[in-house]
Amino acid sequence: MNEATKGILAMIAACTVWGLSALYYKMIAHVPPLEVLSHRTLWSLVFFGVVLAVQGRLGQIGAILRNGRTLGGVALAALMISGNWFLFIFSIQIGHAVEASLGYYIFPLVSVILGAVFLRESLNAFKWVAVALAGVAVTVLTLGLGVPPWISLAIALTFGFYGLIKKQVAAGPVVSVTTEVLLLAPLAGVWLWGVHTQGWTGIAGRTGAAFGSNWHDSLILMVSGPLTALPLILFSYASKRVTMATIGLAQYVNPTLQFLVATLAFHEPFTFWHGLAFPLIWAALALYSAETLRQDRVLRRAAVRAGTSGRTVT
Repeated sequence: MNEATKGILAMIAACTVWGLSALYYKMIAHVPPLEVLSHRTLWSLVFFGVVLAVQGRLGQIGAILRNGRTLGGVALAALMISGNWFLFIFSIQIGHAVEASLGYYIFPLVSVILGAVFLRESLNAFKWVAVALAGVAVTVLTLGLGVPPWISLAIALTFGFYGLIKKQVAAGPVVSVTTEVLLLAPLAGVWLWGVHTQGWTGIAGRTGAAFGSNWHDSLILMVSGPLTALPLILFSYASKRVTMATIGLAQYVNPTLQFLVATLAFHEPFTFWHGLAFPLIWAALALYSAETLRQDRVLRRAAVRAGTSGRTVT
């Protein structure tokens, strides 16, 4: 199995966990989102720390902290993924899981644009049409609902930039992700201190302090560590082995599962305007996928021909 195939499989596994994770966060919807985010950060750090300790690689974190350029990239990635986590948790709590799924549907096409702009990955006319269809879908929702789908757009952009930044960070996936949550941990600790001792409520406007109040909530909050860490490790592993376009292609598993959970399990409303926008997104992804697969077949054939030619004796 080559590295690219390993990357694709890792990406699919990560997206499956993310796609079903809304069911988990719905279980703790009574806990304010910033509190959930803080626990998610700290328990992820614990999980990552154990993984690196077992591997004998905790010392590699210091190498990142001493390298200003790498540390800067990891810090930016930490901000992007933290914002993405918060938006997803918040959308589940306020009953906008459909919008969250739309954001992850848009994300692959955002990745395409970011890859073209920052990494100079080429796009042909078919892929530009796919991006244009996604733009039409967002416009339809904006006009139909009266406001842009801000949650969807913010989720797509934060996750898109996270993938872009991670692709360029010169550090191993587990070590770099551990450093991300390490940088976020002081903020999470301060917030939980304020929640438990000062009664901070945050944007939810309600008190939480769930951890320690009962074993059920405490256990569920602790599970957020491995639930967050495992797919992030897989995503980081994959992002270094596949192109931005391939990352976008594999991401379809995530929003499809999210969409099914939102409509079938949460029974969220699916409006007429959503009924217009989602098929446009699906058509864009189908067009992009078909063109990507066609290009991959062409490249494979060219590689085979080049290999055959190279072995010819004259």
